[in-house]
Amino acid sequence: MTRGKNPLDGWVLNRADIKHVGHDLRRPECILAEPDGTLWSADARGGVMRIDPSGDQHLLVQRQSSHFDLKADIKSSLLSGTLPNGLAFTSHGDFLIANFGTDTLELMTRDGRSRVLHDTIDGKPLGKVNYVMRDSKDRIWLTVSTRINPWSDAVRKDLADGYIALIDGNGLRVVAEGFAFTNEICLDANEEYLYVAETTANHVSRLKVAPDGTLSGREVFGPSDLGRGLIDGITFDAYGNLWGAMCLSDRLIAITPEGDLKTLFDDGEDPAVEQFEREFQSGQALSFETLAACGGTVSPWMASITFGGPDLKTVYVGSLKGTTIPTFISPVAGLPMVHWR
Repeated sequence: MTRGKNPLDGWVLNRADIKHVGHDLRRPECILAEPDGTLWSADARGGVMRIDPSGDQHLLVQRQSSHFDLKADIKSSLLSGTLPNGLAFTSHGDFLIANFGTDTLELMTRDGRSRVLHDTIDGKPLGKVNYVMRDSKDRIWLTVSTRINPWSDAVRKDLADGYIALIDGNGLRVVAEGFAFTNEICLDANEEYLYVAETTANHVSRLKVAPDGTLSGREVFGPSDLGRGLIDGITFDAYGNLWGAMCLSDRLIAITPEGDLKTLFDDGEDPAVEQFEREFQSGQALSFETLAACGGTVSPWMASITFGGPDLKTVYVGSLKGTTIPTFISPVAGLPMVHWR
């Protein structure tokens, strides 16, 4: 395939070009964007927040939780209770929710009714369910970061107990395992390869996708170490760049089709991040206090990237500690989201 000039060549995001949507959000880790401009954000009160193009907000939740309060108890807020994380639309327009707090895959209807779809696999608890994705064949892909609870104890370089599961006509099954804190996944434009953010390995892996969903040929895509911070959310643009959200350091990066790394935004030096890097790279046990001290000002604990807007050039950035959603205009469109229409 012959490509023209990469739209990201020479482009960096300026702080002045970042705007914010939403207010008083709780852990807006993942964002879904509808074609009409409506946004849906994961919310730690136990559901999703609808943000209309007008700016009006409505919390969709069956049973509201009040456990999430970063000022009162950051440890309890981020490690326990209901924590809706990854989101995906079902084929009917409802919501699949990977709940990182309850270790379940949930289904929530558009009127707020929710139920657990899966909490075990092969007779064992699922573990830390992180992300959920639906492909064009209506298959559901699920990532589990670790079976260790609390998850903060799994932020280390010598552990790789994460896995990927698939739900199709044959039910729920593990299709790949042995990942270092499996985080977000995404498919390329032709759905030929599945790309995997391995957070504590701090790189992206990819695997060939067979017609039956079997994965093979695992390899690292791009640099073996993506630098300061830890890779979290990933998504493709229409040119073929793989965008990545670097948690803790709050950097926005892209890996080109050739595997080169570009830094698109950097929230700046942070002594807490440098302390985290020293502890993490040395292999010593990390304290939650070290993790909690990290975080920038634009998108603290940057976690995900969503393309939306009428031309798919409006970018929305999710985070674990933010209360708004940073947004900006990209020089290149994203790939269309799998909707129900």
